[in-house]
Amino acid sequence: MTDEKYTPPKVWEWDKESGGKFASINRPIAGATHEKELPVGKHPLQLHSLGTPNGVKVTVMLEELLALGHKEAEYDAYLINIGNGDQFGSGFVDINPNSKIPALLDRSSEPHTRVFESGAILVYLAEKFGEFIPTESAKRAECMSWLFWQMGSAPYLGGGFGHFYAYAPEKFEYPINRFAMEVKRQLDVLDRNLSSRKFLCGDEYNIADIAVCPWYGYLVLKNAYNAAEFLDVSSYKNVVRWAEEISERPAYKRGARVGRPPSGPEDNAIPERHDASDLD
Repeated sequence: MTDEKYTPPKVWEWDKESGGKFASINRPIAGATHEKELPVGKHPLQLHSLGTPNGVKVTVMLEELLALGHKEAEYDAYLINIGNGDQFGSGFVDINPNSKIPALLDRSSEPHTRVFESGAILVYLAEKFGEFIPTESAKRAECMSWLFWQMGSAPYLGGGFGHFYAYAPEKFEYPINRFAMEVKRQLDVLDRNLSSRKFLCGDEYNIADIAVCPWYGYLVLKNAYNAAEFLDVSSYKNVVRWAEEISERPAYKRGARVGRPPSGPEDNAIPERHDASDLD
């Protein structure tokens, strides 16, 4: 670790060597880096994603819709390997100019409908199929509030705490303490809310739970960033109870398998999904 104090320059310039684990894919400009068309499957819903928490939100939502009998929710899921820079291919940038997974193309409309940002995709699918989103005004507002809470909070968990605790080239006390404090505050927000509710918004499971669980449920159940002990996640007993219940849902289990290569012989993940039988 260097003891040299950092003084920001008057004008920031991109230093490709200072990006840590993700230096090869992080850059300060948008747009495509190469020409690459996206494949097209047999279903109207085409998902281009990766099995990260944001990607899992969408595959879980689609599997939940299929479990309710919505045959039109059948989908093709294609792997976008962000480590290889697939998100900067021209075809992907066409459906998500922000070059982040997930991105959905609904080919049932003319012109086709592109949807990017995981929260927007959840709302789009919930409204399209009339499921997992309340219709009564106050209940809908509560659902949307927790959904947007997740969208605004998770960057502190992943890009803040996760980055500095697990991925940065060196460990520094100040950013780790700063983001650990915020993540624990967020866990306390969830724990207090779930102390009197079965799910985030009450008795009904909805897109708020589908959005939050892949991030905070994974954190408390799966030792994300190898930080379970450091963050004392087991002390948030209401969050653990909620996460355990959701992670046992058959549709959640199916959705969590999509979009990544298996990590070992016991891992039943699949990189792509084109038919329900792919998960059987």
